[in-house]
Formats: sequence, structure tokens, C-alpha cells
Amino acid sequence: MEPLIQLTREPLDRNALIAAVSHASVGGIAIFEGVVRDHARGKQIRYLEYDAYPEMAEQQIRVIVDEAQKRWDVEHVAVAHRFGRLEIGEASVIIVVATPHRAEAFEACRYIIDTLKTTVPIWKKEVATNGEEWVEG
Repeated sequence: MEPLIQLTREPLDRNALIAAVSHASVGGIAIFEGVVRDHARGKQIRYLEYDAYPEMAEQQIRVIVDEAQKRWDVEHVAVAHRFGRLEIGEASVIIVVATPHRAEAFEACRYIIDTLKTTVPIWKKEVATNGEEWVEG
């Protein structure tokens, strides 16, 4: 099945993403949700700003998902990433992977988030109480 990939400025809808991958053939659904926290590297974070090259980011996410589908028995995948300003506690990324068995769901989900953070053109700026800084994933 074609993966669901969303790049949006709107809040992410975890339940809709889970519903998009749910199917009678899957026995395991793994979810990773990245949430904005109030601290990083010894700094007090006020909020984050994400910027993206959406067309290239979507293309690269598809490559990552295709690789996960080849390595594991992945039936359905949904990947959503926000950009723009995100407040503390808001989800910046949600990845939902559905497979017949749980082990493959966990492994594929971890592969997708780890690879996304290092290869996809999405950039994060931390706005802290003592200044702001663009940081690597």
C-alpha cells in the first residue's frame, strides 16, 4: 500500500495516522512521536521552529519508507512532520508502522525516524531563553 506522508503546518493527528495504517492483516502497530521538550543541551527552550524543503523532504521520506518495506514485512506506513513554530508539548513528527508482527514494526519504525533525522531536508531552530540556534537533527 502507498505510504501516507504529510508535511504540514497544522497540528498532527495521531489517531488519524493510526487509522490510516490499521488493517485486519496487521498484528503490530508501532508509533514514534517526537514531542517538543522544554530543554536541550543545557538550555531552557521556549519553542522550536522547523523549516523544510517540502518536495525534496517528501521524496526522501518515500525512499526511506521504501527501504523499510524491503527490509521488514511492512504493510502500511504513515509519516507526518510539522514545520513552522511548535510550542512545548506539541508533536513535531509521528511515524506509524503496521506489520504482521511486533518486532518488524518496532525495527522499521526506529529505522524510519533515525534515517529521517539524518537525511531529510528538515531543519530545526531552537529558540531558548538565552538566544536561538539552528541545530542538526
